[in-house]
Amino acid sequence: MPLSDETRALMARISRKYGAGSVVLASKMPTVPRFTSGSLSLDVMLGGGWPGNQWNEILGAESSGKTTIVHKTIAANQERDPDFTTFWVAAEGYDHEWAATLGVDVDRVVVFETNAMEDAYTEMIKAAESRAVDAIVLDSYPALVADDEDAKNMDEATMASGARVTGRFFRKVGQATRRSLVEQERPLLALIVNQFRDQIGGWAPAGATPKTSPGGKAKNYAYYTRVEVSRTEWLDEKRPGGSVRVGQVIKLKTLKSKAAAPQQVASLRFYFADSAAGFRVGEYDTASQLVTQGILQGLIRLDGSWYKYGDYQWHGDKKMAAALREDLDLQEQLTDDVMTAARREMA
Repeated sequence: MPLSDETRALMARISRKYGAGSVVLASKMPTVPRFTSGSLSLDVMLGGGWPGNQWNEILGAESSGKTTIVHKTIAANQERDPDFTTFWVAAEGYDHEWAATLGVDVDRVVVFETNAMEDAYTEMIKAAESRAVDAIVLDSYPALVADDEDAKNMDEATMASGARVTGRFFRKVGQATRRSLVEQERPLLALIVNQFRDQIGGWAPAGATPKTSPGGKAKNYAYYTRVEVSRTEWLDEKRPGGSVRVGQVIKLKTLKSKAAAPQQVASLRFYFADSAAGFRVGEYDTASQLVTQGILQGLIRLDGSWYKYGDYQWHGDKKMAAALREDLDLQEQLTDDVMTAARREMA
């Protein structure tokens, strides 16, 4: 249906005042860019990967795998794009050796070490404005100290000072993160790591501990996606001398998503040590993820204990996963089919 003369006049007036490309029809806008997380299950849960040009939060308890998720995300995008560069604000220090173990090319990561909140936010805004990097990471919010808090003595209260600064940051960073409505610009991946805190005086079901995320409520409105990370179990292997811990199962849940259905869940098997089963330190069990997603998307048929995909069939999920690990072409084919089916389901 053609636009009315009044609508055209409205658009023309806004364009004259704010510049070409400041107002467009929604149908002409570029699609939301996506960045892979390095995990098929997480990509499906997110609706195709992390949404670009928006701010995303990864939060959970300590040692649940939050920074690992970020490192694996950076490594996966570096593998896809040889020019992919990251600006990493390290409020808690940066372990470049562990990052390299997880597959990160640390020569393409610019690290700014500070726990001064205002300095961290200022440089994040400038990095977004510069278009000089492809990703901005803050790890992590709870380690930042606002100037107002830093200037006071240890026995002086500074309630909500960090939340006020954080709210101001999100109000100011929007313009820096925004990209053209009419042209495809270099997109930005923006990730902030946060950690749950016990909520004093809060309510929770019997046996549970009430929890909250520091930084105030304003940030929750600003985030495009919020992902909760938790550890559900350890991965132990029996050895001649006893049992050895080689990894953990990481559970992820979308608390908020403007790009896909919320309250979705994904599960990853991550190895932080070499496994007798053949997994190397820093790896996900990608084959098991493929089998699970293939079944969920209806691509893998179950016939008793047989797993069938196309002209292939295997007796049991373990044999199918083993075959996928050995046949990279088959692994790539099933991955493409899963993502195609997932996108069709979300359309």
